[in-house]
Amino acid sequence: MRAEQSLFRRMMLGFSAVILLVALGGFLYVALEAKVTQRSRTASENGAHARELLLHLTEIADRPERVHQAAQALEAVRAEMFRQLDYHSHVRVRVWQRGTLLYNSMPELPDALPLPESPAARDANAWVRAVEQDEATGLVVERSHEVDDRWMQSFSGVSFLLRSTVFSLPLLLLPAWLIVGIGLKPLRAFAAAIENRSDQDLTPLPLSTYRELSPLVASINHLMARLRRRIEHEHEFLSDAAHELKTPLAAIQINAHLLQTRGDDARHAEASARLRDGVSRANHLVQQLLSLERARSDAGGDEALPVLALETLVRDRLAAAAPLAVQRCIEIDFHADTPCERPLHQETIWALVDNLISNAIKYSPEHGRIAVRLASRSEGGCLLSFSDQGPGIDEALRQRVFERFYRIPGQAQSGSGLGLAIAERAAARNGASIRLDAGADGRGLLVTVAFAA
Repeated sequence: MRAEQSLFRRMMLGFSAVILLVALGGFLYVALEAKVTQRSRTASENGAHARELLLHLTEIADRPERVHQAAQALEAVRAEMFRQLDYHSHVRVRVWQRGTLLYNSMPELPDALPLPESPAARDANAWVRAVEQDEATGLVVERSHEVDDRWMQSFSGVSFLLRSTVFSLPLLLLPAWLIVGIGLKPLRAFAAAIENRSDQDLTPLPLSTYRELSPLVASINHLMARLRRRIEHEHEFLSDAAHELKTPLAAIQINAHLLQTRGDDARHAEASARLRDGVSRANHLVQQLLSLERARSDAGGDEALPVLALETLVRDRLAAAAPLAVQRCIEIDFHADTPCERPLHQETIWALVDNLISNAIKYSPEHGRIAVRLASRSEGGCLLSFSDQGPGIDEALRQRVFERFYRIPGQAQSGSGLGLAIAERAAARNGASIRLDAGADGRGLLVTVAFAA
């Protein structure tokens, strides 16, 4: 069983993911900016401090030992300031006077330090170097400042940059939890309104004032409208079926009663014949009702249909109808101009052909001719046509004959009025449409079933 998912949790996780992505983007931006700007900023500060130190030492340039002491004292003050600021970069200061080294704050370091972008800087922090000199006194101040741009790759650097996001995340998620909860309240109220409805209430839901819920409300209203139409269809179907079955069942009941009473043989034979006719009519009506319902129910099937040869299915059903045609001396001519292989629902194709050919046989005169033809369409697909020599159907009634139980006024032939309704639904099940036209020279009826490409 599939675990139930939470829309609320989904939205909260999405909100958290957005916050983390924004924080990660900010972290990368700050890290890149710091890496790019730290060297230039360090070089600028280093040059300013070198010039400042030279100005202090120029006044005492005539006393070399005093120059050493002053440089050492000034750098000690600066180192203490950096320590209080939690600034851990190293600084080396060297002072010369006319080629003589008077002061070196870090004698343990090599003479040449790795400069930015140099091969040596790949394995160690780079150093920016500033040199200031005074021609009058011969003083030269060299100040080298370590560029510590690798702190961002350490745990302390990452934690420093992400600290604000980590600490602010709960404060951001709490209002998000409230906002999402309040935002989903109309959806919960909508679900409760549906849950509280009775199973008989299919009236449309009131339109939502929220733009996001309006498509959902409209879709549910459309679904309920379709359900109402289907239920009405079912009620009409049951009512019509009961009405149509009343006549043959009444005839069966009357003739069965006559067979139980005393009478001459001729009367019994007549009652027996009418009884068989009533049973046959009732059986035919039941079969037609089942075919109609099956064709209608299958119309919504989504399963993949097998590819079948339409000409083979038609030929088989025409062969099954041949005895009835021979009984009325009617000739059936079938001609297939081109093969037609396509996805087809076999049972509904049988129902389609059976009803169309049986109607053609029923309404054709004796010694008549029925032409059945299968041809290709210029726009793709194929056409299956049935042409008879019967009385045809008036153009004004050609749409009404597809209604259930509708029979043309003054029609002498017996029938249930379901044949064309079944054929229309069977055609729709197979992606086809039916059209009724006058036959050749305006005589008879031409039924054309058009299968799409």
